[in-house]
Amino acid sequence: MIIIADNYKQKGNNQNGDLVNDAVRFPQVRLIGPGGEQLGIMSSREAQLKANQYELDLLCVAPKAEPPVCRIVNYSKYKFEQQKKAKEAKKNQHIVENKENQLTPQIGQHYLETQARNATKFLQAGNKVKVGVKFRGRQLSHTEIGMEVLEKFIALLVDVCQVEKAPNMEGRWLYATLAPIKK
Repeated sequence: MIIIADNYKQKGNNQNGDLVNDAVRFPQVRLIGPGGEQLGIMSSREAQLKANQYELDLLCVAPKAEPPVCRIVNYSKYKFEQQKKAKEAKKNQHIVENKENQLTPQIGQHYLETQARNATKFLQAGNKVKVGVKFRGRQLSHTEIGMEVLEKFIALLVDVCQVEKAPNMEGRWLYATLAPIKK
């Protein structure tokens, strides 16, 4: 089992694409010690020997820099810290969902207000709302009625939303996208 760990250290194999130990093959590298101190510019072979003296790994943190920057670290601990940071960042992000409300040109005033209340809840939760007016049969020849319904709906939500995408026709549907007002 120890032999496998030694092979891992020597070959620099990893799944992240990081250059570790013998995978660092640059003529010159800028070396940073385990405490964050600058150890100077040296060949990658000398840098690997320094890392071996500390019994740690040589990790290339900036391969595109001139000269490339390498650091002496405990690679497994470094990888754990990176995973922990990524998990924390993922936990703190807010994914915006799209909710959809469907209306018709002959919608009643009370049902329009009910749909507006539902949309208000979605918008206050930070989600976007896609409002669609569906036309059937001869209703398609009077799209201006659907536009009026959509404008009434937007007027009911004017204090909690902004129009992200103006109303436009897509086949038999008239769509508009509303986004919450940024605070």
